Amino acid sequence: MARHIGGLPDEGKRVLVALAGPPGAGKSTLCSALSSVLANDPTTPDAVVVPMDGFHFDNCILDERGQRPVKGAPQTFDGEGFVHLVQRLRVEPEVAFPVFDRADDLSRAAAGLVTEGDRIVLVEGNYLLLNRAPWNRLRGMFDLTVFLDVPMGALEERLIARWQGYGWPEDVARKRALENDIPNARTVVNNSLPADWTIRQLDGVQV
Repeated sequence: MARHIGGLPDEGKRVLVALAGPPGAGKSTLCSALSSVLANDPTTPDAVVVPMDGFHFDNCILDERGQRPVKGAPQTFDGEGFVHLVQRLRVEPEVAFPVFDRADDLSRAAAGLVTEGDRIVLVEGNYLLLNRAPWNRLRGMFDLTVFLDVPMGALEERLIARWQGYGWPEDVARKRALENDIPNARTVVNNSLPADWTIRQLDGVQV
């Protein structure tokens, strides 16, 4: 996969690759592996990873809107801002982007940077292929789209383990995963546009 991405025609512009899928599918893991392989292959350009999660609305805004209980749903992100970021990635030599700090549950402004030398950008997030405005404007902005399709049972296990990894008790972690994350996962699975590639089993994928 990395060799294919590294060989995509750039026509003098950045190559933008979308890695989409439900929460817990392994998007960050795959992006990390791909960027590492590209960095170690002298025949391909390096890649920088840009996560969608930095566009979470702050908790104070979610509280004002009564949306904190569904944090992570499409409406709890600055979707228009994210679409604008992807547009900028194509044409601007240097682009700063926010990064979500999961441990502190907030986004840090301009914590990431795409520089002029970054020729491949791996964009990862739940809603990159969502067939709902404004997200549906993204599909045509990418040179390649990849979707990670993972069974719901596996997602549940991973998401519960994720929240326990942040020190949450098992019952609270389970409640967060099943009442918030899994509904969002179903939204992604049931309402995403087709990807160029669909990966149904991340283990053993040749990156």
